Amino acid sequence: MKKFRTVSVLAAAAIVVTACTDTPKSTASAPSAGGSAAVYGQRISWHDCGGGFQCGSIRVPLDYAHPTNRTLTLAVIRLPAESGQRRGSLVLNPGGPGGSGVEFARGSARSFGPDLRRNFDIVGFDPRGVGQSRPSVRCLNGKQLDRFFETDTSPTNQTELNDLVDVSKTWADECKNRIPTLLPHVGTANAAHDMDVLRAALGDKGLTYYGASYGTYLGAYYAHEFPKHVRALVLDGAIDPKLSADAINIEQAKGFDTATRAFAADCVTTKDCPLGTGDTDAALDRLGRLFDQTRKKPLHNGLNDGRVVDGSMVELGVAAALYNKQTWPVLKLALRNAIDQNDGTTLLRLGDLLIERNKDGSYSNQTEANMAINCVDKPYDRDLNAWKDQAARAKKAAPLFGRFVVWGTLPCAYWPVQDNTRPQAFAANGARPILVVGTTRDPATPYKWAQGLASELKSGVLLSLDGDGHTAYLQGNPCITTAVDRYLLTGTPPRKNTMCH
Repeated sequence: MKKFRTVSVLAAAAIVVTACTDTPKSTASAPSAGGSAAVYGQRISWHDCGGGFQCGSIRVPLDYAHPTNRTLTLAVIRLPAESGQRRGSLVLNPGGPGGSGVEFARGSARSFGPDLRRNFDIVGFDPRGVGQSRPSVRCLNGKQLDRFFETDTSPTNQTELNDLVDVSKTWADECKNRIPTLLPHVGTANAAHDMDVLRAALGDKGLTYYGASYGTYLGAYYAHEFPKHVRALVLDGAIDPKLSADAINIEQAKGFDTATRAFAADCVTTKDCPLGTGDTDAALDRLGRLFDQTRKKPLHNGLNDGRVVDGSMVELGVAAALYNKQTWPVLKLALRNAIDQNDGTTLLRLGDLLIERNKDGSYSNQTEANMAINCVDKPYDRDLNAWKDQAARAKKAAPLFGRFVVWGTLPCAYWPVQDNTRPQAFAANGARPILVVGTTRDPATPYKWAQGLASELKSGVLLSLDGDGHTAYLQGNPCITTAVDRYLLTGTPPRKNTMCH
């Protein structure tokens, strides 16, 4: 799952450089499996919204335990099927959490194969608290978010640690004060139930779904809660639901280090590699020195927007470029500018794309929704000493990104509400075959997570890509595309443990 300070789970798309006042309860409640007739009886009123797309909305209960009380509005978009062969809807979630399914559908719907386009409406939606859904998670202004991202993620003294604690507490306190009613209910348990309401509103007996990254957690949660409503689920770039927050942090840090090694090994085979040539370990040492040096002496910011391109911002930019192998040439350019010219502008732009910071200094709500959902979903330790210990273990396991990943989740230590009702594992007993897709050198969702999820789901089938980057489908690999398209069309998965190259 994507944690924005830690650059976790992003959508599958490639990065290209170009009024309530009550106090939230201490624990969020899980939704019941049922729902009122009014909730499940609604149909979407579609209207044209440009580019061949149609837009609409559904209403869902804020709290499924009290479905007739306050409701939320979720934004929905579809690209209608291209022929009279329509079988139903293919629902998308791009990950995050916090990624806009509406924007993902607009950008990627026509990337799906012609057979899928003929047979399915391609449907995106903004989950509760996200994007155009209302109300949305809004806690911090642009300057506050800038300060959070600039704060040192590898504190070496008490002053630096105090700064990190301060910005983390501020984030938690601002969310508690600004969205107290919404905050306890933004977690994945409720979002999974929302997706079943969406399925019913679309008129589909079973859910056909593609979820990337965090979208795999949402999809697995859905399958566990509604196994008989599963038609075909593709869970690409999987998260292992059984892992603790601590384990996720450390394994994810290792994933970023693994991806960095793959980048460095490729880079040193070229004459223009800014990290040197021939020796991968030496290249990684050079990158580590850049991280350390820029904590003391920031790089030049050619955007002239007042931000400091320090070690944390450098790590953010490097991590952003690891999500897709097509971005490696941009990362080489960014590192060359940083090392040879002391210029961090390209690294800054890469990071901005990932955290969805706009040129005017504003942010989409992706960053804030991401933190809110992650912090609600899993229990995090409240003891700062435990975080110090975790950061030390992460540093040992992943020297480049260990501390960056761990300390980036620190707001969750102060979060006012958590959902302690989630299942420890998702079996989805009785569900049709569920296709889990993993990439061997995925930086954000390590391959072992896909192996874990596929084994935990009773009907899980693992499809693997021996490759680089985050997620496998929609990246152009013919083996992956053929297997996933066939499954979505027919419900028949490939052989278990198929490996694509």
